[in-house]
Amino acid sequence: MQRTVQPQRNSAGAWSRLENQKTHLKNLCLQYQLYLLLNSHLLGLLKNETGLTIFFLCAYLPKTAAGHCKWTEVLKDLEQIKTSEDIDVSLYTANTDEDKECQEPVIRCFFLEMKVILHECYIKNCSKTQDVFNILKNGNASFENNQMNSTTSKKCKECEEYEEKNFTEFIQNFVKVIQRECK
Repeated sequence: MQRTVQPQRNSAGAWSRLENQKTHLKNLCLQYQLYLLLNSHLLGLLKNETGLTIFFLCAYLPKTAAGHCKWTEVLKDLEQIKTSEDIDVSLYTANTDEDKECQEPVIRCFFLEMKVILHECYIKNCSKTQDVFNILKNGNASFENNQMNSTTSKKCKECEEYEEKNFTEFIQNFVKVIQRECK
C-alpha cells in the first residue's frame, strides 16, 4: 500500500507571510495616525493646490517593495533542499546562459522538473518533501500573480531538449536562473 505524505503547514514561506502581515499592519497604523493628524490639525493644508498634490501623491502612488523579488520564497526553499541526500534523480536541466526571451520557458522547465522531485519524494518519503511542495506552491503563485508571457520564441528549447543532470547540478542551475530573474 502506497502511503502519501501530507505537507506540513509551517515553512519558510509562513514566516515571510507573517512578517509581511506585520509590515502591512504597521503601515496601516501609520496611515491611520497620518489621517488623524491631517484630519485634526492639517485640514487647512488640503485647501491649497500644493497640499492637495502632496496628499494625492502620497495616497495614490503605487507602493513597491524596494529590492523585492517575486521568487524570494522559492529561493529560500531551494536553499533548504540543495543539501538533501535522499533525493537521487536525473533531471532535465536548463542552461543558466539562455537568452533573456527564453527566461520564462526555462523557469517553467525547472518547475516541471520540481514536480518530478516531489513525486520521487512522495514515493521515497524523503525528508525535504515539505520544502519541495513549498517551491511548487510558491512558484505557481508567482506565475499566477505576475502574468508571464505565454508565447515562446522558436529558438527556445523544450524541457526535454536539455541535458539530464544530477539533483545537485539541477538545484545550482535553478538558483542561478532565479537569481538572474531577480536582478
